[in-house]
Amino acid sequence: MSKFFDDINSPADLKRVKREDLPKVAEEIRELLLQSISKTGGHLGSNLGVVELTMALHYVFDSPVDKFVWDVGHQSYVHKLLTGRKDQFDKLRQYGGLCGFSKREESEHDHWNVGHGGTSVTAALAFAKARDLKREKNKVIAIIGDGSLTAGMAFEGLNHAGHLKSDMIVILNDNEMSISTNVGGMSAHLSQILTGQVMTKFKREVDQMLLAIPGIGKDISQYAHRLDEAIMGVFIPGRLFEDLGFRYIGPVDGHDTDLLIDTLGTVGELKGPTLIHVVTRKGKGYEIAEEKADVWHGAKPFDIASGKFISGKKSHPAYTNVFAETLIELAKEDEKILGVTAAMPDGTGIGKFGKVFPERTFDVGMAEQHGVGYAAALSIEGFKPVVAIYSTFMQRAYDQVAHDVCLMDLPVTFAMDRAGIVGEDGATHQGLYDISFLRTLPNMVIMAPKDENELRHMLKTSINHPGPSSLRYPRGAGLGVELDKEIKELEIGKGEVVKDGTDLAIFAFGTMVNPSMKTAGMLEEKGLSVAVINARFAKPIDEDLVLEYARKTGCIVTTEEHAVQGGFGSAVLEALQDIDENIPVKTKCIGVPDIVVEHGAVGLIKKDMKLDSEGMFETILSFVSSESSSTTEGNRDKDFSGNGNKELKSGIKKPITFKQPVNG
Repeated sequence: MSKFFDDINSPADLKRVKREDLPKVAEEIRELLLQSISKTGGHLGSNLGVVELTMALHYVFDSPVDKFVWDVGHQSYVHKLLTGRKDQFDKLRQYGGLCGFSKREESEHDHWNVGHGGTSVTAALAFAKARDLKREKNKVIAIIGDGSLTAGMAFEGLNHAGHLKSDMIVILNDNEMSISTNVGGMSAHLSQILTGQVMTKFKREVDQMLLAIPGIGKDISQYAHRLDEAIMGVFIPGRLFEDLGFRYIGPVDGHDTDLLIDTLGTVGELKGPTLIHVVTRKGKGYEIAEEKADVWHGAKPFDIASGKFISGKKSHPAYTNVFAETLIELAKEDEKILGVTAAMPDGTGIGKFGKVFPERTFDVGMAEQHGVGYAAALSIEGFKPVVAIYSTFMQRAYDQVAHDVCLMDLPVTFAMDRAGIVGEDGATHQGLYDISFLRTLPNMVIMAPKDENELRHMLKTSINHPGPSSLRYPRGAGLGVELDKEIKELEIGKGEVVKDGTDLAIFAFGTMVNPSMKTAGMLEEKGLSVAVINARFAKPIDEDLVLEYARKTGCIVTTEEHAVQGGFGSAVLEALQDIDENIPVKTKCIGVPDIVVEHGAVGLIKKDMKLDSEGMFETILSFVSSESSSTTEGNRDKDFSGNGNKELKSGIKKPITFKQPVNG
């Protein structure tokens, strides 16, 4: 690393760099981004594209007094590097390291936690209004990408900002357009005219002069304004923002440091809401990423010289791929099947479906609410829409799932990818709440496969179900099981006994079946007879199986890769509560505790929360031992071992009996 960036550890350090040397700093930052992200993985393309823009922001404004609000946060890496986190950058997205998005807990320079799109304008407007109420003088700048503008919330924020007329700046980072030399030169010229203090003053003085003309001054002034607006509407693609109440500036070349600094400096002195349209190129400075911006949006570790991603151990087909191929297979037999996604065609597998059935595929952009409502209406017309959305983004469409789908009992399938712990993307992307918020809705069916083969059967089951259904499955590779050639429908609400036992029954949901089997083996080495049930459905629960094993074992443990509150375990407890018989049974729910799950490798997170087989073994053994150490009187005594004469290898001797009410 050269002398320039070596000495930059804060925005104040950057301000001491001569303007003519800033392009060299930009080169060094890009080199650091490449060197680091090639090892850790992360959002490469968008960050390479905003190097000059981020530098200009910190060069002109005074963070953290002036507030930068990044939308989504994919593009906040350069901001992190310039605000004292350079030495931690090699731990980006790693367990215990820097978050891949802006995060308030991480730095005073981060004012808003992000990960989902479309929230920046709303937050920035609130910060601006709070500043005014407190009679402070700081600047507030929202930085939002063109993709996030498809989110309805972004337009709600813009509309409100235009109404309130608060001083704030919105920077539209448009990285889908390319700037030719001619267009770029004209854009720079127009921007300089529009932002120039001299021109602004001149227009104001002319307006005052026209208004002073007796009798006709007001009419002439209004005509001049209309003419000005008409010219701007022809030459500048910003009429929409003008109509929303913003002053529109741009397009501005997002890789021209001098132009950016001059523009930001001038705009910072203007009153009212201003939108600066900045055009950048994803992957700037790394030709391989520039050519395939979509591939390099979120990059795995890669070789810089060749641009080839570094493959680890050969893995089994991913759940997403199995889903996509199964959907294609089913759609070849049923022309009513449609695919819908919200700006995630590749991430969800709908993109692969779209290559085979382009006319039956709909990417609605970053508009989950619209996507769900759209699918609901399609189902009324006799189609079978499959809405593929990450679990974390399904939260955004909750009202539409409830109002537009469930209340009308419409046959819409929700394929929720990235359900459970997702890893390096962290808190905003963990899919840990979908069971809880969907389980309360009438008519909704919720299922999860134990492996990729069962995913195929569940997808067919869901598509052919005459009402709303949701299918949740994890990120990453499957278990490598053999796939059945014939795809069958499963009976709704019926679980599967994977392993029988008499002392303890583990009801496992989805991804927890396989580790629960390993846990059962470890418990049997301690002298326990353990049943493992593949629940399959969180709604409706297989009450017959729950009742059978409550009677048989007197001890039920539930496991799920989901928040404990309101999840699958809660559904089992509710089922037990509804049983008319007075069955002595003790219960334990294992899942994600009531915490914010941060970023890191999935395996490390599961181990930390004791959601791996070893952790569950410790939890269950401790639970069993503590409950077995005392005998509670009742009308039925139950030998915990099943036969009353075994000895646990932990040293606890039989016979052991207990009787307690549900959750007592």
